[in-house]
Amino acid sequence: MNSIEQKIVQLIDENRNTILEFGRDIYNHAELGYKEFRTSEKFVSFMEGLNLPVEKNLAITGAKAYLNKEKASNLSLALIGELDALCIPQHAHVNPETQAAHCCGHHAQLTGLIGAALALTDPEISSALDGQVIFFAVPAEEYGEVEFKNKLVEEGKIQYGGGKCELLRIGAFDDVDLCLAHHSINEGISFGSGSNNGFVSKVIKIKGKASHAAGSPEKGVNALSAASIGLQALGLNRETFRDEDCVRVHPIMTKGGDLVNVIPDQVVLETLVRGKTLEAFADASAKTDRSFKAGAFAMGAGYRIETMPGYLPGLPQQFPKEVIDIAKELLGEEKVSIVDTKKHGGGSTDVGDVQHLMPVLTFHTGGIEGGFHQVDFDVVDEEEAYIITAKIFALSTYRLLQSNAVVAKNVVEDYEPKFKNKEEYIAFMNQFNYIEEGE
Repeated sequence: MNSIEQKIVQLIDENRNTILEFGRDIYNHAELGYKEFRTSEKFVSFMEGLNLPVEKNLAITGAKAYLNKEKASNLSLALIGELDALCIPQHAHVNPETQAAHCCGHHAQLTGLIGAALALTDPEISSALDGQVIFFAVPAEEYGEVEFKNKLVEEGKIQYGGGKCELLRIGAFDDVDLCLAHHSINEGISFGSGSNNGFVSKVIKIKGKASHAAGSPEKGVNALSAASIGLQALGLNRETFRDEDCVRVHPIMTKGGDLVNVIPDQVVLETLVRGKTLEAFADASAKTDRSFKAGAFAMGAGYRIETMPGYLPGLPQQFPKEVIDIAKELLGEEKVSIVDTKKHGGGSTDVGDVQHLMPVLTFHTGGIEGGFHQVDFDVVDEEEAYIITAKIFALSTYRLLQSNAVVAKNVVEDYEPKFKNKEEYIAFMNQFNYIEEGE
């Protein structure tokens, strides 16, 4: 390590308690997507305390803090931290006011950002960065509460359910050339990313007719029965999904009736339809629609299927050797691994949307036990989950932006985005925005 890198590590170690307190506070005050008002305000307040200019209220709760704005013309690097959590009310660290819990590690990303900012804002260190740094807190990575997000769309507050998708649409990534992102894993430190699924989202409403369930069931149209037939038809369609397409369709029922002695006149389901390619999830989407239309037709019910664009597939991305080298020097070569870019995951992230327009370098840190998105998720090693994350964010930023930002520029120049510009991206997304209705 050179003297700047040693100072980065020293400053983060000296501020260890501040970083840990921030991480613990966010962990215990989780909020859901597009509702992360407290989390966003805490991030903004921290960055303003470092005398950084901040843009607020981006895609409702997003925020950007700027370091070295005068160097933006050379290169602009965004460090991404996600604000939102999941609705897991049984979790030990659930926020009782929101029923949300950080069971995916987004709080560790945000903690890593503020830890990196504590070091990078040092005058000697910031002057050694030949580019702009944006500390970017982004909302709504978890694609839940589809009906709530549809309501925000109806109110004109957003157009897309995913936070980064919406930020791309409104131009909040227009001043970014390259992104640095993080995700938690159970153990180890790794660099790079493979591919993962893209998806569309649906809200399916089956319209029946209410009647007394015991006294006059023949006068009703049972929306729950129609939905049950739709679910069975969808299940039978699963054998038509090719293994190599990694299709996942996983509906939940958010309304199944009002009273047990009344024939249900409305049933509401939400689902994501995922696939490894655009063609795969488009095919699965059509079969999902067909299944629920058939269930409605069989029972004489009506239907409304509202489809919204979700996330685009994640793309493989290697990390530059210079950044991996400093991580090995910091942690020891045996603790650092490289992600196989041929690896594919069935989950989804709106990082894939950003990747379709610019490179995103992703690293992973552990300190976690239990299952992601599950009630047994927990942070068991705060040093690795928070402090090491902050150090890698900060050291990676320095390695990317030192010496005229040559490493970062090479990443950008070698990258071939899938879309030429934001307008192409928006046009592509909007073709998955439609409503079908039938009686």
